[in-house]
Amino acid sequence: MSRKLQSDKILFGVAVGLVLFGLLMVYSASAELGAEGKHHDAYYFIIRQLASAVIGLAGMAVLMNVDYRRLRSPLLIFPAFGLQLVLLIAAQLSPKLHNAHRWMHLQSFSIEPSEISKLVLVLFLAYFLDLRKSDVNDLAYTIAPLGLLVGLTVALVLKQPDFGTAIAILFVVLAMLFTAGTRLAYFGLPALAALPLFYFFVYRVPWRWSRIQVFLDPTLDPLGKGYQPLQAKIAVATGGITGVGLMEGTQKLFWLPDGHSDYIFGVISEELGFVGAVMVVALFAIILWRGLRAASRCRDNFGRLLAIGLTALIVGQALVNMSVVLSLLPAKGLPLPLVSCGGTALVIDLLAVGILLNVSQHAN
Repeated sequence: MSRKLQSDKILFGVAVGLVLFGLLMVYSASAELGAEGKHHDAYYFIIRQLASAVIGLAGMAVLMNVDYRRLRSPLLIFPAFGLQLVLLIAAQLSPKLHNAHRWMHLQSFSIEPSEISKLVLVLFLAYFLDLRKSDVNDLAYTIAPLGLLVGLTVALVLKQPDFGTAIAILFVVLAMLFTAGTRLAYFGLPALAALPLFYFFVYRVPWRWSRIQVFLDPTLDPLGKGYQPLQAKIAVATGGITGVGLMEGTQKLFWLPDGHSDYIFGVISEELGFVGAVMVVALFAIILWRGLRAASRCRDNFGRLLAIGLTALIVGQALVNMSVVLSLLPAKGLPLPLVSCGGTALVIDLLAVGILLNVSQHAN
């Protein structure tokens, strides 16, 4: 008799809990901004976030009940890969927002193609590496073609410019290559490739290089590029052990930019203190645990790679986001998965959780 498939209840509960917690914190961080800003509506951001959460949760429910092995189809993988390239190119033709071509504007809403690219690349890498599992260390047959295809996506993301998402993509790629059994010597190739990239895309780009310098010493530009890191530090320090109280934070009141999105962890730290911050870290640690558990128990190579990639996508991005808020890394435009305000990001994160939940169903 075949066993009854059951989803990972712990992973499901943590993901839904983070989304609900995120809705609460997005409202806390954005109500004043929405009311006093150009929208003149305290509920502007939370309504959009709630709509994205409903769409994402519905998509998660569908994908957790669709056998992940059905995703291992070239009829799905290659069109999806091509589509994400088209969307990245189309974003370049859209008007700039915050000095970047990251969004495609469609009537009353927008789409961020780079978020879609992250999920598509996980699917593509899992398929490609599984297909070449017996030749995973063949430089000409596997490594070079993979580097070319991933490099094309990363180049388009850097063109936006979105350095943070490019780093997140490379982190996922390295995690999946390591899981696939790629020789450690090959990991030196990205490091060598990163040297000229660092030179041309960081050192030779004044605003990025100045961001590195300000990261080392925010007081060099306290009213410019150092302003956000300094305000984030103030928010974290103000929270103390238990925080100033939900909805009672002051840094979000036009002091801490992007407090409802990229810097929401700063608002959490101020209002809920060290206790609230540790709670968020613990929830992502549980996602890491359950994701690795699903990967280790998965019966097939495609599912194992898929679980590792999706886990790295969510937890890696969370780690970078929280590190930026705590000034452990230079500022990057990465949201806190499942929590930050951001429609496309939230939907994609929930779709990723849905696939991961389905992998866990079929794991031993």
